[in-house]
Parts: sequence; C-alpha cells; structure tokens
Amino acid sequence: MLDGSAVDQFMEHLGSGNVRTVMFENSLGGTAEVAGAYARAIRASGVNTEARGQCHAACAYAFLAGKEHRFARGFQVNGLLIPLAARPDPQDLATRWRGDEAQKTLAEFTEPAPDSGAGGLRERWQPTQGVLFTSTPTLFGRVYNTFYCDGTQGRDMSRCEVLSDADPYKLGVLTP
Repeated sequence: MLDGSAVDQFMEHLGSGNVRTVMFENSLGGTAEVAGAYARAIRASGVNTEARGQCHAACAYAFLAGKEHRFARGFQVNGLLIPLAARPDPQDLATRWRGDEAQKTLAEFTEPAPDSGAGGLRERWQPTQGVLFTSTPTLFGRVYNTFYCDGTQGRDMSRCEVLSDADPYKLGVLTP
C-alpha cells in the first residue's frame, strides 16, 4: 500500500539518477494525496513504470505517471484498478489516461470542487471503485480485459462489469 511513509525515501532514491524503472508489485490501496506525491516524483524523474500482480488505487495513478508504463511479463495475472468517481462513458475512456489526463482525473479527488465545501470529490475516493484493466497469461500470449467496478464487489473482481472495446493499449493505459 502506498501510505506515504516512504515518499521522502522514494524521492531521494529517484533523485540519485540510478533508477530507470519503478516496479509496483501487489500494491493495494492508498490515498489520492499519496498517489499525487508519488506521481509527481515519477513524472519529474522521467522513469518508466511496471506493475506486477495487482496495482490498485494510489498505485494505479503513480503507475500512470511513468514515461512508459507496462505490465510485467511472466505467469502472474496483472491488474490495474484506477479509481473513478463515476462510471466512464466510451468517449471519456478514449481520452482519460492520455498524457496529463490521468493527473486531471486524480485532481478530481485531491482538489475540492468550488461549490462543494472542503471535501469535494475527495470524499468519493474509493479504492475498489473504478476501471480495472487485467492481463492474464495463456498458452498463446496474454488476454487483456477491462471492467468497471462500482465498489460493491469488495475484492471480488469477478463481480465487475465487462467494458467492451476498452483495450488498455489503445486507451494509453499501457505502452508497448
């Protein structure tokens, strides 16, 4: 979990200039503020990111900040759950994670809405609600699927709704 306890050490390590890829492995949870801190550090350093296993919530936004971002190779199932406040429509999916758009989505959770008082959408940050991208190994390569999870499924991702025509490479979530 990206809980903020290692942000300073992480930024110091990135600043050394010896890091080319940040690997996230089975990272579940974290806050929007912590996601923003990790994402800013990754973006500023220009490193690549890779996810092995599950990368949910704060991890997902930090992952998207990489210059290139990809799932790890191997026999594990990889999953990336990007929190969203509401179910995205197809047009929104097509542009939401390209370039700086991922940071704009994260800002929806870290900056209060002008008319909502102090909390704004920050109160709607739910680590189990959003879009889940998965990569499953098969004998003939990997199978990629995309789902919308409304938050009621808990950790049972099989209860999420399949989103058609939402290839993570076409959407910019994964880079080759």
